[in-house]
Amino acid sequence: MAERWLYSWGLGSVAFGGASLLVPLYLVQLGASPFQLGILASTAALIGAPGAVAFGRLANRVDHRRSLVLATLATVALALAAVPLLTDVGAVIAANAVLWLVVASVAPVLTMVVVDDAPESAWSERIGLLNKYQGYGWAGGLVLGTVWPLVGVRVVGADAATRVLFWVLAACAGASALSAARTLPRPSADAHVTGEQKVRRIARLVTNSRRNVRGATFAFSPNRLYWTTRDFAPRQALRRLDPALATYLVAVVFFFTGFAAFWAPLPLFFTDVRFDSGQIFALYLVSSLASAVLYEGAGRFASKYDVRLLQSAALAARGLLFPAVALVAGIGALSVGLGVAGVGLAAIGLTWAVIAVVGTAIVTRLAPPSVRGDVLGVHTALGAVAGGIGGLLGGWAASFGYAVAFGVAGALVLLGAVLVFSLRALSGGTRTVEQASDPTPDRSETEAGEALSTAAASDERMD
Repeated sequence: MAERWLYSWGLGSVAFGGASLLVPLYLVQLGASPFQLGILASTAALIGAPGAVAFGRLANRVDHRRSLVLATLATVALALAAVPLLTDVGAVIAANAVLWLVVASVAPVLTMVVVDDAPESAWSERIGLLNKYQGYGWAGGLVLGTVWPLVGVRVVGADAATRVLFWVLAACAGASALSAARTLPRPSADAHVTGEQKVRRIARLVTNSRRNVRGATFAFSPNRLYWTTRDFAPRQALRRLDPALATYLVAVVFFFTGFAAFWAPLPLFFTDVRFDSGQIFALYLVSSLASAVLYEGAGRFASKYDVRLLQSAALAARGLLFPAVALVAGIGALSVGLGVAGVGLAAIGLTWAVIAVVGTAIVTRLAPPSVRGDVLGVHTALGAVAGGIGGLLGGWAASFGYAVAFGVAGALVLLGAVLVFSLRALSGGTRTVEQASDPTPDRSETEAGEALSTAAASDERMD
């Protein structure tokens, strides 16, 4: 595969990573309330789901794929250039929704682009390569936001620093669009990925893959939602739920709601405790990198140790860290609070790596083989809905005080941990009783295992 276009996409990902935190911080500068920050987070989480489905359907036509990628980069450039010219909170929220609509929606299209004209044996490697460039770009955007207050203030002045950073990110997206127009591959007319077997194969690769650097702070992936729900039948899956699997899915709703409730008001909290924008970017970067470092190790842990104890322990630790980090960071001196927040967010990132990897293993273990793909789709969809609800809940709760918001977030995660800990079926072996008696040949489990083994050959995967 020609790699030149991946450099272009990596440059565009710098804009995505920077915008992920710069827009909330700009909203804080405009005087947004905690609830308005919750709306910002909620719309960004939810809008990508229908967009990914729409873009994915359009991308069934191979000649649409280049256009969708280029339109995404151009739209991001325009949105980022326009945001600093807006002074109304509602207008910024709307512009941010447009930005994340196209960024989230294009993910399935990119997955199709990288596997076009490729043998299935190379799909995992190509998806991993895409995620490598995208992950480095995302991290680069956070790094840029970290150093910009030190450099930008001296170059353009404090008053213009935020506005110019938006335009720098817009320039990255614009340059990415121009470069991609020259380098993006033009697959042959028969390079479709719409056949049933190919769709299922890609879905397994995406579903079983490890998350990338953005996962610690932006847990929901419309790409995962698209591939795991493309052909699923939720009614059939729900009819086959046993009590253990149903309990775990309820736990998923609780702890994903808690995750989103924590992250939604966090930029405003950090600003109120007098961290500057560069420091806040650095904290998010620390959390993301800590998570990315442990993904591979978490996969090994899940294969060796009791997944019930791993998942419940990681959730319990995260549930306690949410209010603890915020409390200590808020009452300490600025330097002490920043150090505590950095250590705490790194620990929170580490827990996400375990939760994300082990969670997929749990659903795969509990779901009957005949409907495993459908159950994975339900699992992913519940995470998306919970993320949207959690963003609103966190913003609303923060209007009564940050202690309330982070306490609610932690309590929801701890409730999820208790439910997971109660699932003793997870400690009884690799298959549940229902799975053992399921008359359907366990072909999907074998194929998923092969896909996961292949995926493990690369350090990072497309989320």
